[in-house]
Amino acid sequence: MKLINKSILTAIITLSTASVYYAQQVQDTVTKSKDIDEVILRGVTDIAKDRKTPVAVSNIKAAQIVERLGNQELPELLNTTPSVFATKAGGGFGDSGIVIRGFESRNIAVMVNGMPVNDMETGTVYTSNWTGLSDVTSAIQVQRGLGSSKLAIASVGGTINYITRSADMKQGGVIRLGVGNNDYLKTSFAYNTGKSQDGWSSSFLMSRQAGSTYAENTQYESYAYFFALGFQPNKKHNLQFMMTSAPQWHDQRYTSNSLGDYFKYNPKQDGTPFREYNSDFGYYTDANGRKVAVSNKANYYAKPVIMLNWDWTISDKSTLSTVAYMSNGRGGGLSDVGKVGNKFASGYIDTTPGTGGHINYDQIFAANGAVDVNAPTAATGGTLIRRSSVNAHNWYGILMNFQHKINDNWNFSVGTDDRYYYGYHYMVASDLYGAKGYKDASNKNLTAPNIISNTYDYKKLTWNPFGGSQPPMSDRLSFSNDGEVLWYSGFGQVEYSTEKLTVYAQGSVSNQGFQRIDNFIVDGSTAANGQINNTKTGFKNIFGYNVKGGANYNINEHHNVFANLGYYSKQPFMNSVYPSNQQFLNPSLTNEKISSFEVGYGFRSAKFNASVNLYRTEWKDRWLRKNMNFELPAGTLAGYAEISGITEVHQGFEFEGNYKPFKFLEFNGMFSLGDYHYVGNATGATFDNNNNPIAVPGTDKNSTTLYLDGIKVGGTNFNSIPQMTSALGFTAIPVQDLRIYGTWRHVGKVYGSMDAGTFTKPGGEILKLKDFDLFDIGISYKVRLKDPKQYFTIGGNVYNLFDLNYISDAGGNYIKPTDAPTNLQDGKPNTQKLTYEQLGYMYKGVAYGNKVFFGAPRTWAATLSFNF
Repeated sequence: MKLINKSILTAIITLSTASVYYAQQVQDTVTKSKDIDEVILRGVTDIAKDRKTPVAVSNIKAAQIVERLGNQELPELLNTTPSVFATKAGGGFGDSGIVIRGFESRNIAVMVNGMPVNDMETGTVYTSNWTGLSDVTSAIQVQRGLGSSKLAIASVGGTINYITRSADMKQGGVIRLGVGNNDYLKTSFAYNTGKSQDGWSSSFLMSRQAGSTYAENTQYESYAYFFALGFQPNKKHNLQFMMTSAPQWHDQRYTSNSLGDYFKYNPKQDGTPFREYNSDFGYYTDANGRKVAVSNKANYYAKPVIMLNWDWTISDKSTLSTVAYMSNGRGGGLSDVGKVGNKFASGYIDTTPGTGGHINYDQIFAANGAVDVNAPTAATGGTLIRRSSVNAHNWYGILMNFQHKINDNWNFSVGTDDRYYYGYHYMVASDLYGAKGYKDASNKNLTAPNIISNTYDYKKLTWNPFGGSQPPMSDRLSFSNDGEVLWYSGFGQVEYSTEKLTVYAQGSVSNQGFQRIDNFIVDGSTAANGQINNTKTGFKNIFGYNVKGGANYNINEHHNVFANLGYYSKQPFMNSVYPSNQQFLNPSLTNEKISSFEVGYGFRSAKFNASVNLYRTEWKDRWLRKNMNFELPAGTLAGYAEISGITEVHQGFEFEGNYKPFKFLEFNGMFSLGDYHYVGNATGATFDNNNNPIAVPGTDKNSTTLYLDGIKVGGTNFNSIPQMTSALGFTAIPVQDLRIYGTWRHVGKVYGSMDAGTFTKPGGEILKLKDFDLFDIGISYKVRLKDPKQYFTIGGNVYNLFDLNYISDAGGNYIKPTDAPTNLQDGKPNTQKLTYEQLGYMYKGVAYGNKVFFGAPRTWAATLSFNF
């Protein structure tokens, strides 16, 4: 089994002599905390400990978040940890994406105080739902690989655990003001009462931020609130109640435009890319003759989390930790639906070079206004409107963990993780764009097409996360279905520990039950394939499990080595169980299989700390549903293929360390080199959309093959995946209370997102982007008052200091330099069939036809805070 290639070996030899690299920035002189244990809510958090827990881990504390986050997204702080890549994606508020060891968010376990928050239907995590965490997080721990969590969670690439502040923090408060580029403004207030003699304590925070990001028309408004109440009546019992949420709305840049558009629509027409370009909005002339910006893509959401944590010290040897929680979400995303003049909204984009590139809403309003939707001859979907695709849910769960210390060396723990989830999915109208209504025939329970005229304004955040009524069926269009998930699991761990050696073994079993409920079909009617339609599918129960183990050995006070391995039988997501939003079960349903192992070495001393590790993860039976529409003959029902035999290998090398030659100077850095690729080809059975087997045209086989062997792993949904990252930073304290810091970060071997389903012929390729280097700098100064508890802190950060133009994300079908565009940049036909290369339609080795997002230009943020 090949673990590392020549380039990785070369990197190991080179970096073995390094003395100034570091990634995890564990020690921060701003805070007096010596260990992450001082800031965590104990119980079910499964926090890894240095030289104890045998996993690759990095920590970031609250002081670093406050000092360096500015107006970045919270995941971006993790970019200086090995094998982590976070980008702003389209650039909208909260739209950032993150990758760990080549795995995207749905295969990364994201937790808040040990509570899983990955969506129970899709596994995804939306940063915009959790923007308030930056205000209340005491620490972030990233465990790369399967990690040390005992729960049956999707920690294929790693685990990110956000540890929030607890109620029993020291008495005091802080008022903070932040400003930045593009009218960024953030205000917050927080206060902690401290613990009373009776054992009561509380903490609360409120904040608001608004402005826009660097991309065109990406305005947003976000609020955050946090409340914690603690009660410790005696040494045996400790109760902590917490509630937090971050309701927000934000206009988006969702569409990934062709690279050539960033040059074509640059107002300066100076041959440089207009990185801010956004095609997802346009202008409408109101009654007063003013041009009003209208967004075609937006997002709004409110997702509070309520937790009650009870730690019971039963005896000197036994403890029981219980967390009961609920998380109800209300919100959705906006786009257009329907056509007017036989065109979508994108068809109304002004294509004039230099001045165009935006949607002409005057034309849409005029065309919509001419349509009589109530006329019998009016076409269904014959107007173009903005719709809101709602994704709401109610989620309840309980976590219990019993720990018992058998003797000084042995201990064990057992527990359960049980959840119930009910999701609501439907569309409503958000803006009729001048139309009298929208005709929809999707709801088969209605005897005639439904004329929808009521709208729901996404900026008013009218959704009540704690209840509230859902819109009536008469206001819903296109689809209305619910998803129900039942999750039951049990876990256990045995650990042997001495001063030098720690060995653990753990395992978990889980049952996930999925049910789909379709509100738009007629219960008991006959489907096209002759089957009887049922509104409810009934629950499909799927069993899964994982086993993990590892050992850490402290050779002496300076050196330690560790190893871990694990195997995970992972249940598929709901869209795999009931594919294509249909009421029938996937005929080839199977669990995905993940195996992983890792070895590592650590060195600790007064001035220099370093960690090195090698890992290999194999992901088998990855599921993919491939659309077959383009392959089927005319007159044949649209079809699909169920591909379940895809195998990926993710392996690599990671290094992190810090060097502190003087009290006033510290260097830190990291390096990671990965090799993420597909192994073997994959074959899947083909069906029509009525779930009947169908032969691929030109063959007598009802199967199709994807030629993936050796292809590099790319992301999905326009997220790129780098296979090499490095960072080098410093922190200097030239005088007391003045901190100056900077970071250089290199991102290399970057592969754009890919659709594995398009590799139907041998010799496929994936787009590789140019490496890029980014520099960030910052400064902070503390002004102390007479009262030692009172002080002002002034800080500032500049990101992408040298304003580098670089492509951060890319996707879609790979357009080669030797391909020929249909049209020239001025819109005229390419009659001579000249290639992108011949036309000079290239940028940093990438042809203009590829769809990309540029990384953020130079941005800045400044803060002023007062602690008391």
